[in-house]
Amino acid sequence: MSAVSQLQVETQLKEYVDPYLEKDLISAGVIKNIDVNGDAVKVDVLLGFASNGYAQSLRESISEKVKAIQGVSSVDVNISQKIVSHSVQQGVKPLPNIKNVIAVASGKGGVGKSTTSVNLGLALAAEGASVGILDGDIYGPSMPRLMGLSGQPDSKDGKSMEPMENYGVQAMSIGFLIEEETPMIWRGPMVTQALEQLLTETNWRELDYLIIDLPPGTGDIQLTLAQKVPVSGAVIVTTPQDIALLDARKGLKMFEKVNVPVLGIVENMSTHICSQCGHEEHIFGSGGGAKMASDYNVDLLGSLPLDIQIREQGDNGKPTVAADPDGAISQAYREIARKVGAKLSLQAKDYSAKFPNIVIENS
Repeated sequence: MSAVSQLQVETQLKEYVDPYLEKDLISAGVIKNIDVNGDAVKVDVLLGFASNGYAQSLRESISEKVKAIQGVSSVDVNISQKIVSHSVQQGVKPLPNIKNVIAVASGKGGVGKSTTSVNLGLALAAEGASVGILDGDIYGPSMPRLMGLSGQPDSKDGKSMEPMENYGVQAMSIGFLIEEETPMIWRGPMVTQALEQLLTETNWRELDYLIIDLPPGTGDIQLTLAQKVPVSGAVIVTTPQDIALLDARKGLKMFEKVNVPVLGIVENMSTHICSQCGHEEHIFGSGGGAKMASDYNVDLLGSLPLDIQIREQGDNGKPTVAADPDGAISQAYREIARKVGAKLSLQAKDYSAKFPNIVIENS
């Protein structure tokens, strides 16, 4: 019987195209070590995205491929994950303790962007990442209610704030600092400044991802933030309705103009299933998100239903991913989270933290 070679193992692994990285495992650079000892093979995989819900499936797929090699009797697959910082817009410095900022945007309000932001954050956490969410909607903050949080954040030094926390996710919102029914009657520059302060004066604790739930629209506030905040990638939320897609396209174009990569599109309220009879209906039209993704050569990350449970769970302060972690809708959010993380992991890495600061002193 001929001995098993490392080349044979590599050849087999080249046949498996990862569904999230959309490349074979060798080309994707995630195979860190292949150890062949007689008829036993050990494969070490290091993924650059949060992937708890995918690890077992990947382990089984790799084992199946390697066991197809004649002479292999046992396969040991070790899967780990390491999320690193990725590059941001030129001229913008990364933030301390935050590896990656992901902006969630929509061209118009009422498409479920905040609910999607919160569930995306919870899904990334469920997949094994350290996550924070910043409520970027100063005029209509919804994060306190969606995250089931109340009260004011602590301040240890009187200058900065500690993030609030629930469901293992850190959160900050102007809603924690004002009464729920107090209107914010501010002009654009004040809003932008307030949001920058919420971002930079919160003591975020070692985040792999900070989700920023941007206010709807593509005006001065969104543009200023897209230019000043170090964003690694953006996610566009839309419904299949033509008028929502029209505005979502503007949001996508805005990120293109400021050189922020769009990781993909989430189509919300894509279909409604009657809770009484089970009849499925495309209330807001169908295929709009897929067409927009195709037109702009970006990914359709996933489609979510118009479901009364999503609304009720959010209103009750226990979003779907926390309320029903094993349910079909939660699994859809987790699938979107893995795709977002994988897309980001393929982008250029940020090495600025690795370089020393050079200080020239006159002696």
